Amino acid sequence: MKTNTPSDSPVQWAALIGFDWGDSRHAVAIRVKDQSVETLELAHTAEGLQGWLDQLEQRFEGHPVAVAIEASRGASVYAMMERPWIQIFPIHPATSTHQRRAFQPSGAKDDIPDARVLLLLLEHHQDRLRPLQPDDQATRTLQGLLQARRKAVDRRTLLSNQLTSLLKDYFPQALGWSGENRAAPLALDFLDKWPSLIDLKASKAQTLRRFYHTHNVRSPELIDQRLEQIRGARPLTLDTAILEVSVRTARLLVAELRVLQEHIAGFEDAIAQAFAAHPERALFRELPGAGANLAPRLLVAFGTDRSRWESAAEIQRFSGVAPVTERSGARTWVHWRWNAPCFLRQTFSEWAAQTLVSSAWARAYYEHQKAKGHHHWGILRALAFKWQRILWRCWQTKTAYVEERYLAQLEKRRSPIAARARQIAQEMTI
Repeated sequence: MKTNTPSDSPVQWAALIGFDWGDSRHAVAIRVKDQSVETLELAHTAEGLQGWLDQLEQRFEGHPVAVAIEASRGASVYAMMERPWIQIFPIHPATSTHQRRAFQPSGAKDDIPDARVLLLLLEHHQDRLRPLQPDDQATRTLQGLLQARRKAVDRRTLLSNQLTSLLKDYFPQALGWSGENRAAPLALDFLDKWPSLIDLKASKAQTLRRFYHTHNVRSPELIDQRLEQIRGARPLTLDTAILEVSVRTARLLVAELRVLQEHIAGFEDAIAQAFAAHPERALFRELPGAGANLAPRLLVAFGTDRSRWESAAEIQRFSGVAPVTERSGARTWVHWRWNAPCFLRQTFSEWAAQTLVSSAWARAYYEHQKAKGHHHWGILRALAFKWQRILWRCWQTKTAYVEERYLAQLEKRRSPIAARARQIAQEMTI
């Protein structure tokens, strides 16, 4: 899929467009050179949007057109990405909101004026806007799979919490007897077979033993303890109205969790296949602590376009790992970066935590910072900051990370953690 890319010489745009997308209608503001602004509204249909893009292509004869839009993905963006003569400039919602409030302090919001605000940003601040440069198809496929899996996992967590809350209201004993993980086969099969205490107490002891053995609960002491608890258990309520509704709801949640588990496993298989086929996999698959889960996420964070992150500082700021420093007079305030992609920030923080197990210098750094009184999550963010610099360099030079090489650099620079890192490295080889 092609898009225009920025060059050293300014692009001569045939038109500048502010595009305010909506669920049912889109507002558009168009500036053609020195002419007055044209405005229109489009219905949110595939035919309407594609027809309008066809008209633009015919009107401007395929010459470059710049579009400012408050999105980097979505139906409108996907349709425009297929037109090589369109360059999309994603605008952060906070940017357009602050721009609108500068001229409308009341906070009034309307679609056509919002499209004009986007157009204004494109006209006067284009040099400060980053054009959308989609990565290659393999990377975007992997990214989509990772995002879909994360949404499914979040949905599973939501349903698990709902099931836990429901059981507390009518069958609290099941929380212990079916294991800690509500989405595990043990819990789902247990609640499918015995959705209430009455059903459970009607079963024979041998049936319960066979059930636990089937689900790899082999401890005779634990099984006997649970059987004893079941024999002496008393129902929280015998109200038929509560029990009937609760049992039906429990069965619904169990069925939903089963489907989610199946599809999450399918996503994981697809992610593994997409990662194995990706041309950049060698740079990420052997990273300390990355593994099957984090290695694809790290690959997607960098992608294949080496011009995307021209310095390590760019990805550090974009991911939210780098802190923000504010100065006003004699006051200086260093704080967490508010506007940052949560999933990307989590990727680097989670990876930093995993490297404590398999990277000698990472563990030495953690111990050093802990001794200085820093808290756990602050150290992980600082560690992620350092890892991003290392990984950015490896990515730019297409060189795989080698732990021994970095340890040698620490010793050469006489780092305060060099000696401890070398000691940990030796312990790891024993």
